[in-house]
Amino acid sequence: MTTDGSWEQGRVWWKEAVVYQVYPRSFMDSNGDGIGDLQGIISRLDYLQWLGIDVLWLSPVYESPNTDNGYDISDYRAIMAEFGNMEDFDCLLSGLHERNMKLMMDLVVNHTSDEHEWFRMARSKKDSPYRDYYIWRPNRDGKFPNNWASFFGGSVWKLEEQTNEYYLHLFASSQPDLNWENPQVRNEIYGMMRWWLDKGVDGFRMDVINAISKTPGLPDAPYTGGEEFQWGGSLFLSGPRVHEYLQEMNERVLAHYDLMTVGETLSVTPSEALQYVGVDRGELHMLFQFELMDIDAGAGGKWDVRGWRLSEFKSIMSRWQTELYGRGWNSLYLNNHDQPRVVSRFGNDKQFWAESAKMLATMLHTLQGTPFVYQGEEIGMTNVRFEKIEDYRDIETLNWYNEQVTRLGRDSGEALEAIHFKGRDNARTPLQWNDTQNAGFTAGVPWIQVNSNYQEINVEKQRSDPHSIVNYYRRLIELRRNFPVIVYGDYTELARDDETIYAFVRHLDGSSLFTILNFSAESYTIHFTAEDIPRIPRVSALLISNYERVDQALTSSMHLRPYEARVYMSSS
Repeated sequence: MTTDGSWEQGRVWWKEAVVYQVYPRSFMDSNGDGIGDLQGIISRLDYLQWLGIDVLWLSPVYESPNTDNGYDISDYRAIMAEFGNMEDFDCLLSGLHERNMKLMMDLVVNHTSDEHEWFRMARSKKDSPYRDYYIWRPNRDGKFPNNWASFFGGSVWKLEEQTNEYYLHLFASSQPDLNWENPQVRNEIYGMMRWWLDKGVDGFRMDVINAISKTPGLPDAPYTGGEEFQWGGSLFLSGPRVHEYLQEMNERVLAHYDLMTVGETLSVTPSEALQYVGVDRGELHMLFQFELMDIDAGAGGKWDVRGWRLSEFKSIMSRWQTELYGRGWNSLYLNNHDQPRVVSRFGNDKQFWAESAKMLATMLHTLQGTPFVYQGEEIGMTNVRFEKIEDYRDIETLNWYNEQVTRLGRDSGEALEAIHFKGRDNARTPLQWNDTQNAGFTAGVPWIQVNSNYQEINVEKQRSDPHSIVNYYRRLIELRRNFPVIVYGDYTELARDDETIYAFVRHLDGSSLFTILNFSAESYTIHFTAEDIPRIPRVSALLISNYERVDQALTSSMHLRPYEARVYMSSS
């Protein structure tokens, strides 16, 4: 992609879209059972249209026993009764299309539920025609087939006593991994995908899609000390046949529809990402990378929280911006159903709550790529601090707490502090619609408690305030729609080594966009270097800022208030 006008030949709707992720269980409850549902989503489509959303990404609503909140699917062609039925789904789909919005579904095909009919048949006997739909190994004196650690703790193997063999599960034991080496499994998946696309679905977000190919023989992971089970990601992430499978999926299914695809891919670098999203690869349109999401993870992993420097943060962002530019497409996200709330993680959810929430939004929506907004992000929802482990619902959180406190004797208060910061339930408390009981989410008892700050932070209160976070998001989305440089422009970082300021310039066909962000709770003056000064647009107008009164000047020295964000535009 160049800045000579040829970018227009590469225009497609999913590059210019803004995506909003709905976690159905926590979005809106229509029938008072305490669980969000499809009719609840339908009732709020006008709100999403008002916000300016182009695509609704719907987390799983398939039939599921809910061990992992819908990411354990027991029937790919049915709707979970708690959410409604297929008629409700069709109503949601038509409601979106009537509003010129699109629907992207979650595709979870690395594993199924152990209640899926395929696994019921597979586990019944060794000569079942479905046996090879999953990955089995014989029981040899009660020893696990290898030493891989599950994402959710413990071994990746569970003994099926009926046939005395182990099956592989990278996640919960109730989520057996599918055997993608079996062409019949792939045929089943492709047929299911076509079934949904023929209904009118507009794309797929593909859950842990780079885990579908495992190293042949499933060898032991290298021992790095500590626990009995070891991280084996190098043996099942971006495995030897993953690109073969995705190219086959594209040829058999994806290339035949006008759709949007996003792959969730753990542990990929920008150069590896281009193997998935390169314009000549015939695989996926974009992917979710986790390099930024791992920035505060210490040597002990996710729960071992460490501090980070802004220079680290900027280095990650800039590497993805520059290495994919013109060769692949970026996705832009700061939180989702698996991550803490962004304003609590990367901002300041106390003294500068609104300012830092807007600053982070400014960054996200002026970078190159497709932005993803997670429900509640647009009103600055924060992490929740439940006082008791019994108030949490997430299987990963509960398993980790039990292992740390019950088995290893860790202090419960210390474990809860880590959960307060990194637990997945931070993102799963009900969306705060208004200041009535249960934040207007349900007339019943919510499946998980509402964050106690809902009377101060809610949609209704913010919609009526022109200076609110939600109205700021609305303006950012509108700007992106009106200025092609925000979508397609190139990227140059300024003040690279500064630990307080993140600044970058975007260029496209004579237009320049300059974004400057203060990532601290202190006022700060930045003095740009002689190298950076020529890159700053000379004649510019202030496009948007998160403070009401702003110095309009764009100069070589700039003074920014705590968490201040400014965006300037110049045109030739």
